[in-house]
Amino acid sequence: MNRKALITGFDPFGHDKINPSWEAVSQLPDRIDDLQIVKLKLPTVFRDSLVLLENAIDKHNPSIVLSVGVAGGRSSISLERIAMNLDDARIPDNSGKSPIDEKIDPNGPDAYFSSLPIKGIVFELKKNLIPASVSNTAGTFVCNHVMYGLLNTLKKNNSSAKGGFVHIPYLPCQVTDRSQLPSMSLEIVVDALKIIIEVSSKLDRDIVLSAGKIH
Repeated sequence: MNRKALITGFDPFGHDKINPSWEAVSQLPDRIDDLQIVKLKLPTVFRDSLVLLENAIDKHNPSIVLSVGVAGGRSSISLERIAMNLDDARIPDNSGKSPIDEKIDPNGPDAYFSSLPIKGIVFELKKNLIPASVSNTAGTFVCNHVMYGLLNTLKKNNSSAKGGFVHIPYLPCQVTDRSQLPSMSLEIVVDALKIIIEVSSKLDRDIVLSAGKIH
């Protein structure tokens, strides 16, 4: 049986010429352990991103779906715990859309929790000296939109696949004029994604680890 992991990143948005999420995803090997790695670039566009993602899930029937996005200002690999059924854009997406207080799926639940072993992943990343944390907000932009959409699709398909989202920091080349912002090398981010995929494949039940935050 050819097991697959579908890993997505985004195209650049805002004023940035690159998006670290796709830069990292595109550097992943074609196989990790017994998993075939399917890489997909998503547009930073509400709705259009979900159409591509849903089609890829239907086509590949993956065992793992991991979407990757950038969160400028964060200093660690952030495993997202929850996705809200809400679009509330602070800036326009790449097509100019700025939805405000709109539901992603009018008939869907208010939120979904990641089905990845996020605490086990954080533990393994830290063991490998990679800064990592559990995040309790994926925002209300296209990243949250995609996380909610992928978990909603897996639920509707009655899929046993694990799914979730990870935010990564800026790359060093993106903060040359924003030196106050943290960054992480592409090499470390790629290593982190490999670990996330490996742990997600091997760990069927998450570990018990305190990861509560005020913010």
